[in-house]
Amino acid sequence: MQNYIQDGKTIDYTNGGSAISSGDVVVVGKIIGVAVGDIANGETGVLAIEGVFDLPKVDAAVIAQGENVIWDASAGAFDDNAATPATGDVSGCCIAMEALGATTSANIQVKINVGIGTVA
Repeated sequence: MQNYIQDGKTIDYTNGGSAISSGDVVVVGKIIGVAVGDIANGETGVLAIEGVFDLPKVDAAVIAQGENVIWDASAGAFDDNAATPATGDVSGCCIAMEALGATTSANIQVKINVGIGTVA
């Protein structure tokens, strides 16, 4: 197949800001990426854009399994869908793979990019 590029599970990303560590969440337009390795400012690295990841959760969030979750940009963590998205937050693209109550865990398992997100 001459027009095949790749499987679409990762994208290259050029960092135009602060250093990114392996495992960090990176917002690219309306999608969520997870850094596969460290990406220094000005360098290009790889972001995973499919799969389930153990990612930061807002402490007070009460999240049901299968619930759409919101990436809270200011908190640097996922929040429940009852939260009101603020500027830079991404909603509608990721779902919780487990149920967690407030302060149950600092992280939650999230399936990323199951749909196109909305950026507040």
